[in-house]
Amino acid sequence: MAITLTEAAAGRVREYLSARGYGEGLRLGVKTTGCSGLAYVVDYADKIGEKDSVHLSQGVNVIVDSDSMKYLDGTEIDYQVDGLSAVFKFKNPNSKDECGCGESFTVD
Repeated sequence: MAITLTEAAAGRVREYLSARGYGEGLRLGVKTTGCSGLAYVVDYADKIGEKDSVHLSQGVNVIVDSDSMKYLDGTEIDYQVDGLSAVFKFKNPNSKDECGCGESFTVD
C-alpha cells in the first residue's frame, strides 16, 4: 500500500514548499501521546533518510520513517478549510478508534 494525498492536501504542500523555497516534501509520522495512544506528526521534510519510505502522490513526496509506516500504511491525507480553521485530516485504515478531540488514535 501507500500514503496518498488528496488534490487539496497536495496543493497546500506545494504552495507551502514553494513559499518556503526548499524541502523534499511532507513528512508524516506518529508519536505516542494523547488519550488514545498515538498521534499524527506532520512536518515538512528537508532531507530523506536511509530508513524513510517515499510515497509520490499528486506530484508530492510523502516521507514516512520506518517505525511509523506500520501505523500509517494506506492512509489518505486531506486538507480542509473551515472558516478560519485549516487542518490536515487523515483517513487511516489502521485506526480502530479515535479520541473525542480527534487528536489521537489507536490500532490493534
